Amino acid sequence: MIEPVNEVTQMKMDGSASRADTVEPHLETVEAVLAAFGADAERGLTAMEAKSRLARYGRNELTAEKPTPAWRKFLAQFTDVLVVLLIVAALISAALWFVERDSALPYEAIAILAIVILNAVMGYLQQARAEQALATLSQMSAAHATVVRDGTRQRLPASDLVPGDLVLIEEGDTIPADARLIQSTALQTAEATLTGESLPVSKDTGAIAEEASLGDRHNMVFSGTAATYGRGRAVVTATGMQSQMGRIAGMLEATPDEATPLQKELDRVGRLLGVAVMGIAVVMIGTILLFEDVQGFAAIFDVLILGVALAVAAVPEGLPAVVTAVLSLGVQRMAKRKAIIRHLAAVETLGSADVIASDKTGTLTRNEMTVRRVVTASGSVNLGGTSYAPEGDVTRHCDGEIDGSLRTEFIRALAAADRANNAVLQECDGRWSVQGDPTEGALIVAAHKAGLEEETLDARFERVGEVPFSSERKLMSTVHADAERQGLLRAFTKGAPDILLARCSHELVGEVSRPLTVERRAAIASANELLAGDALRTLGLAFRSLPKDASAVDGFGDDVEHDLVFLGLVGMIDPPRDEAKQAIARAKAAGIRSMMITGDHPMTAAVIAMELGITADGRAVTGAELEKMSDEELDRTVREVSVYARVNPDHKLRIVNALQREGMTVAMTGDGVNDAPALKTADIGVAMGITGTDVSKQAADMVLADDNFASIVAAVEEGRAIFSNIRKFLRYLLSSNVGEVMTMFFGVLLADLIGLHATGGGGVVLPLLATQILWINLVTDGAPALALGVDPADAGAMSKPPRPRGEGVITRRMWAGILLVGATMAAGTLIVLDASFPGGLIEGVGSLAYGQTMAFTTLTLFQLFNVFNARSDERSAFANLFTNHWLWSAVGLSLVLHVAVIYVPFLQSAFSTVPLSIGAG
Repeated sequence: MIEPVNEVTQMKMDGSASRADTVEPHLETVEAVLAAFGADAERGLTAMEAKSRLARYGRNELTAEKPTPAWRKFLAQFTDVLVVLLIVAALISAALWFVERDSALPYEAIAILAIVILNAVMGYLQQARAEQALATLSQMSAAHATVVRDGTRQRLPASDLVPGDLVLIEEGDTIPADARLIQSTALQTAEATLTGESLPVSKDTGAIAEEASLGDRHNMVFSGTAATYGRGRAVVTATGMQSQMGRIAGMLEATPDEATPLQKELDRVGRLLGVAVMGIAVVMIGTILLFEDVQGFAAIFDVLILGVALAVAAVPEGLPAVVTAVLSLGVQRMAKRKAIIRHLAAVETLGSADVIASDKTGTLTRNEMTVRRVVTASGSVNLGGTSYAPEGDVTRHCDGEIDGSLRTEFIRALAAADRANNAVLQECDGRWSVQGDPTEGALIVAAHKAGLEEETLDARFERVGEVPFSSERKLMSTVHADAERQGLLRAFTKGAPDILLARCSHELVGEVSRPLTVERRAAIASANELLAGDALRTLGLAFRSLPKDASAVDGFGDDVEHDLVFLGLVGMIDPPRDEAKQAIARAKAAGIRSMMITGDHPMTAAVIAMELGITADGRAVTGAELEKMSDEELDRTVREVSVYARVNPDHKLRIVNALQREGMTVAMTGDGVNDAPALKTADIGVAMGITGTDVSKQAADMVLADDNFASIVAAVEEGRAIFSNIRKFLRYLLSSNVGEVMTMFFGVLLADLIGLHATGGGGVVLPLLATQILWINLVTDGAPALALGVDPADAGAMSKPPRPRGEGVITRRMWAGILLVGATMAAGTLIVLDASFPGGLIEGVGSLAYGQTMAFTTLTLFQLFNVFNARSDERSAFANLFTNHWLWSAVGLSLVLHVAVIYVPFLQSAFSTVPLSIGAG
């Protein structure tokens, strides 16, 4: 785990080389921070001091890894154990051809190398988009910054900033570096991509009394985030790789690329086959030398060639290409279900996922604030809908009609919410979005749902003034001329309910303003607590009338925010996705546990998690609690707790690592920069395609095109089907190769018994030629194996638990079946071979070429039947026989190709076959 890095740094100030001040700026006062960094709150740094610090601390840039050349990425496709094994087999085959010169070209070696290169090209094309997370992080950094140096305001490249610089922040600016605020005027920043906080965060300058997570450091601004409202002045505390953005870049660089279970298993199978190949060759050669009368160098060399040929037969040449092709086809199917796969081998990992650890904002929720309830003097109104689209049911809370006083109060409250507002609701290509503060956008949407029209409100209430929001007042007001009452101005105010209520003297009841009694104030406070208990963010709404001459030359001040008429409370939330709850229930039925890991408030996280069915007890562990846990304590916690809030990137990594230590295969979802290290560490990283940052997409293995949590579960189902199909064609290819090896091994070992040795006229004779084995492996087996890869998903695939993390792709039961089927094919092939020429246990009359052709055909037919048998190790080969039309097409193609090898003259010469006819032999 990477140790936490504070925003600041060890500063050696003004030539004092022996002095190193370590400060945590969010815990210090403004004066202490300025002193620690040698900064002047009015004049900033001098040009000379800035130049000195730039040389000392380096440029405000992220260190990017040198990009990997395309040729290295291509060569990386040849590093799998199976591929290396095939290359070795091809080289040996080419060397034998060079010695013997028994054909015009080394066809066997060429064929093997062709399939290896095809596999590499397919893998390279699928993974052509290299990871560029660090480059994307750099793009998120501000290009320029406004600073004060030598007492003058300057516009500089952001890369020139140094610790101690005085930065000026305006609405819309991208924050250029981590900095401690020394002045703040209603400043708010959007930090969702860094902390997961769904709402803009209000900033102030006060020191924080105790250690706090990033999301709670209200006196800090962070590189790569954006100012959404207000303005401020801050002293830079960390630049480049020392910033929070730089920390994430460092974690991405330090996070190794984990091999997927499929990659590990195929490597294991490759190593096993490598050992088996060497063992087979040694045993075969040793057996012949011990039991056969082999004399002379030429005869010994023939035996060596035989051993090598048998070893090559043991290698399933088509396996890497078939795996790549099947995964590629699975990628295409997943893309149709809105899941875009970036790394091929990660496809099947989804099928083995035990845990989906999801971010909340934008993943389980829509990242679109929505008003859920409006409370007025006469009752409560619920608003439906879960997006910025102005659609949804409007119903009275606890049933009943919205009429009379309640309707009047409801309309007046939302009219005030719409007017005291600077956001803009807009539609583009059928998608609604908000420009401005998402809270204000939610209020506009609610007004539209209530039937209020923007044009009508604009026509009646022309804005003539504004009192901006400030973190000290926690209120915002706008003043309007009322077209229906020419002698009056209307002030509309929204803000923190407790503060707003204290400034109200009356309450609107129907059409009448009545004095606020102590009882009503208590009732409103109680209603506010109930809304907050449901994790709703609450705002109070109020208005007052002003005389026409109330406006002053200097505009309106906060004196308009007194003697207000209270209109009501608004409760809003970033709502869960409609489909997320069903998806979580479906995942649970499939034995998959859903978890929430978010930077948001623990109460909000717990309520959303309970609503979605992630947790029943509402328990949420915070980042501060997690910080105090040892790894052992965290291991125990992750077994029981499924909701984590106020966490930072380090915490997310620790949680993922703890789950993996518990033997779980973890799928981690997220959309922000803060999610990128955990996405890369998880067994399968899932990023959001619409709301996700480029950083998270590049760090992930899979991107959801529709940002839909339900698409993850659909991808899991597809992943399970793909994994099942991988097992099918592995069962098929390996049992077929075992059959070939046993045919060759026992054919030579039992040559005298079956008459093969005698028929050969002395020396060692093979039951099948190497070219015939290669044809079966590459051509006859290839199409059926590929067709198995698109076999329909088994019924009930999502009603079974995930396979254990330690369980290989090939289980002991599968190996037993593979050996049994291989032995059966070998026995049948050798019996037909024995019966095809004179001598042996069964007398025949054919030639050696005829017998080898018969054995070649028998083994091919065995394997074509085996393709149906390999579809399940539980059901009969005749079950669901016609559900895969591609399989029948592939078997038909293989039969046609085999017939061509036997009856087309030039192919007969190439493969040493003779025509077969009924009654022959």
